[in-house]
Amino acid sequence: MLTMSSTGKIKCNSLSRRRLLKGAAAAVGASAASGVIGGFPTIWAQNIKDVVLRHSGPPVTAIPAIAEQATKDLGFTVQMQATENADLLNRLLSQSNAMDCADISLVYMRYLVGRNVLQTIPISKVKDWDKTLPIFTKGEFGDGRKAPQQGITPTMILYATTPDGQKVTTGAPTEWVTAVPTVTNADTLGIRPDLTGRPITSWADLLSGDFKGRAALQDNPTIGIIDVAMALEARGDIKYGNKGNMTKEEIDKTIATMMEIKKSGHFRSFWSSFDQSVNLMAAGEVVIQSMWSPAVAAVRSRGIPCTYQPLKEGLRGWGYMLGAMKHVDGLKRDCFYEYLNWYTSGFQGAFIARQGYYAAQPENARKFLTEAEWDYWYGGKPAATDIMSPFGKLMEKVGNVRDGGSIEERLGNIAVWNSVMDEDRYLTRRWNEFITS
Repeated sequence: MLTMSSTGKIKCNSLSRRRLLKGAAAAVGASAASGVIGGFPTIWAQNIKDVVLRHSGPPVTAIPAIAEQATKDLGFTVQMQATENADLLNRLLSQSNAMDCADISLVYMRYLVGRNVLQTIPISKVKDWDKTLPIFTKGEFGDGRKAPQQGITPTMILYATTPDGQKVTTGAPTEWVTAVPTVTNADTLGIRPDLTGRPITSWADLLSGDFKGRAALQDNPTIGIIDVAMALEARGDIKYGNKGNMTKEEIDKTIATMMEIKKSGHFRSFWSSFDQSVNLMAAGEVVIQSMWSPAVAAVRSRGIPCTYQPLKEGLRGWGYMLGAMKHVDGLKRDCFYEYLNWYTSGFQGAFIARQGYYAAQPENARKFLTEAEWDYWYGGKPAATDIMSPFGKLMEKVGNVRDGGSIEERLGNIAVWNSVMDEDRYLTRRWNEFITS
């Protein structure tokens, strides 16, 4: 079991699995000396301090400071391996033995389930499963409303039908999950309010002629096209059946419209990395674009106005889950469960909250946030104190309010989830035609 020490750090109490493993190892030694071997797996005799757990993820979540704290609190070594999302997917498919666990995007689960890359996690091993947001576990907003079924929703890929994890259910809970929800948010457009010259209220503004030559998209077909689809539907060009799973006809119509807009000189750039999006906005080359919450925070930390703008049509949801690789077994698997329960118990959730993300177990994160931080990041209230980043930089001054309001307002307004569409290969080909046109 994991508890919080008086210093605010997570520690294992006397009944933790780590202590039990040490005790079991001692028991094996004593039994061997007496000539009586009990039934303890001999792998338990390995000293836990020699275990190294390799955690891979994108740079915004695979943060060395989190691994350092886990190593201090758990007694074995956690190593963070930061890899951009596209490269991480390639590694998961071709080099999964080079990692032990990973932050996996909801959409990437569509590529991984059935490939013998991951092992299932019994819900009985997850200490705070009941504290996980219902939008992950039940497909419901916090007020009980059913979340929209556009794109890849969490419940589409969460529950495995059997312990081997080769298939998932259509949402009905089982005893096993493909991975455990950890991080989430709902994305919108980043803007430079000092440069737009007028209020921004709709996704349609992304394509407004007012911002010709000063707009940008993320160069990712599965995300970029949804951002454009939100804009096209908002201004009445197309009514989609499911923006997160378009037909070929919908893809063709969307790409054709995008090509016309591109030829007019509307888009300044198509960014592919976090730093690119930050630099475009900070330099003022772009005033409205696809953006991530930490990128908006990074611009603001430079003292430059930047807003993650709430939009009346809703937001685009996404999430990460912590999954274990198929090869992890024995003592290392036991250590993974210790780490999983540490990872969802608050420290990590509070750390990523300070860069604008939500923990999938928010009440645990609350334990590691000050009241002012909780009220600002989760409650949508004006900052009672200066708000700092996880690295000590000033994020917001006293009195400022977080863009988008409270967690209930932001996550409760998701209109579509990031997705891998049934026509993914066709979409990728058409997207590449758009980018090179």
